[in-house]
Amino acid sequence: MNDPVDATDLLREIPMFEGLAEDDLAALAGTLVPRDFRAGQAIFALGDTGDAMYIVQSGDVNIHLPGEDSRRISLKDISRGEFFGELAMFDDKPRSASAQATSPTVLLELDRGTLESYLDHRPRAAMAILRTMSERLRETNTLLSARAARNVNEEIDKSLTWSERLADAVAELNGSWKFILFLIALTAAWFVVNSHLVMKSPPDDYPYQFYNLALGILVALQGPLIVMSQNRQAHKDRARADTDFKVNIKNEINIETLLREMGEFRAEVNDRLDLAEREVRRG
Repeated sequence: MNDPVDATDLLREIPMFEGLAEDDLAALAGTLVPRDFRAGQAIFALGDTGDAMYIVQSGDVNIHLPGEDSRRISLKDISRGEFFGELAMFDDKPRSASAQATSPTVLLELDRGTLESYLDHRPRAAMAILRTMSERLRETNTLLSARAARNVNEEIDKSLTWSERLADAVAELNGSWKFILFLIALTAAWFVVNSHLVMKSPPDDYPYQFYNLALGILVALQGPLIVMSQNRQAHKDRARADTDFKVNIKNEINIETLLREMGEFRAEVNDRLDLAEREVRRG
C-alpha cells in the first residue's frame, strides 16, 4: 500500500510541486499508485505509448536510448525523490527514451486523467509544472545545440585568484630541477660562507641552526601550497571528465540519429526501386 505521509514528503521535495499547500500535496499524494520493479526490469521503452509519469519512492532508474547490438546510450540516472516520463502527461506522442530499474525499485505512478482532474480543482499547480518542464527542455536544448566541447583549463585559469596562482607556481617550481639545483647551490654557499675558513666568527656556524630553521619553515609552507594546487588539479580533472561525458553523449545521440536517418533513407530508396520495377514490368 502507498504510505500517504511518505508520498507527501516526496512530492514536497519535487520542484514541480513546490509552492503547493499541504492539503493540495496530501490530495495529490492520495492519487499516486505504487508500482514495484525488480532490478533490470524495463519500465517503458522508446516509442511506447505513455499516459503516466513516475516518481521514485525507492531504488534507482536509468533513462537511456537503446542502441545497436544492445548498446544503449545512458542519459540520466534517477533516484529517490526524482521523477520522469512527465512529457506523456501532456501529449499522445510515443516515449522519447527508455527507462529501466537498475535496482529493486518502487515507483509512484501518476496518470494523465488523475492529473487533469487534479489541475481542474487546483489550477495554481499548473504553473509550477510548466516551469519545471521548461527547465528540463532548456537543459536538453543546451546539451544538443550548444558546443559541448570546451577548454576547461582556460576557463578555470581565468577565474584564479593571486593566491591560487602563487600556489600553482610554487608547486610547479618544487617539481623542477631548477629548484633542486638552486637548493643544492644555496646549501653549499651557506656552508662555505659560514665556515671558519672564510670568517673567524660566522653568524651561523656549525651545525647551522638558523639554516635548518629556515629550511623547516620552507617545508612547512610548501606542503599546504602544494596540496592547494593538487586539489585544484583534481577539480580540473573532474571538469574535464564532465565535459568528455557530455561530448560522448552528444556524439552518440548524433550517430544514432544519422543511423536512423540512413535506415529511413535506405527504406525509401528500396520502396522507390520496387515501384520503378513494377512500372517497368507493366510497361
